[in-house]
Amino acid sequence: MTFTTQIKDEITKNYDSTPESLISLCTYLRFNSTFDNHKISVYTENASVARWLFKLLKFHYNVEIKLTTRTIKRFKKRNIYILEIKDKYDYITSDIDNTLNNIKEGSTEEKIAFLKGIFLSCGSINDPKKNMYHLEFLIKDHKDAKLVNSILLDLRFNSKILKRDREYMVYIKQAENISDFIRYLNAVNALFYFEDIRIYKDHKNMVNRLNNCEQANAEKSFKTSKQIIDNITYLEENNLIMLLDERTKEIISYKKKYPETSMGELAEIVSIETNKSITKSGINHHFRKINELVRKHKTN
Repeated sequence: MTFTTQIKDEITKNYDSTPESLISLCTYLRFNSTFDNHKISVYTENASVARWLFKLLKFHYNVEIKLTTRTIKRFKKRNIYILEIKDKYDYITSDIDNTLNNIKEGSTEEKIAFLKGIFLSCGSINDPKKNMYHLEFLIKDHKDAKLVNSILLDLRFNSKILKRDREYMVYIKQAENISDFIRYLNAVNALFYFEDIRIYKDHKNMVNRLNNCEQANAEKSFKTSKQIIDNITYLEENNLIMLLDERTKEIISYKKKYPETSMGELAEIVSIETNKSITKSGINHHFRKINELVRKHKTN
């Protein structure tokens, strides 16, 4: 079962007879059914969605519904559920048109009901275990795609539209936005699953960033230490140590004794062993003296 199927199963499991459920139903019919010869036909592979449609059609319109199940064995075995409604065609299509025409001026609850219907009909969400966070709606008509995008923007989702072949994709990439969307759908179990994976991935990424920082700092410290040792070697080979003051000479002797130490570590060692307090910046001051002497000698 995909993550999208898991969400759709969860949000259609409980029978919803609120006024907003009519908006979800009309939205679903508008985006995932065919209208031909005064007949509405719906095709879905999700049994839970089929039951949800059947119950809402009965509750809101009390119509006769022809329900057919077909088994398709091509590639993999799966069932297709077909719902056909001939009763009250004009009444139902009028409700669908009114829903789409008035949803922009609707309440937050009505807009959420609209998004529930559009998600059940043509929406999908990547499993958070995958590399990308991704929520999308595939919509045939550009005007409809703009409507869906505007509703998402009204509810403060950072959504965008992209042309894909003959369809339009309205999509969201931010994990926080997708989490909020699942919460709006009231898919509690899916939300907990999504958040658990997201927290784990965020923690893992944080640990990786810290490890990378530590590795970079270690490499930088090693490079700095090597440069200091090279400078000391240069001074010794050119008999230039005598030009330095006694405290700098003392720091040189400790650096040679502990070549792999950082400046902070060396400052602590020198302070303890000589009983003369010195800071990291003090150590760096002496190393700058050494570097300056090497630079002057090389340029002369």
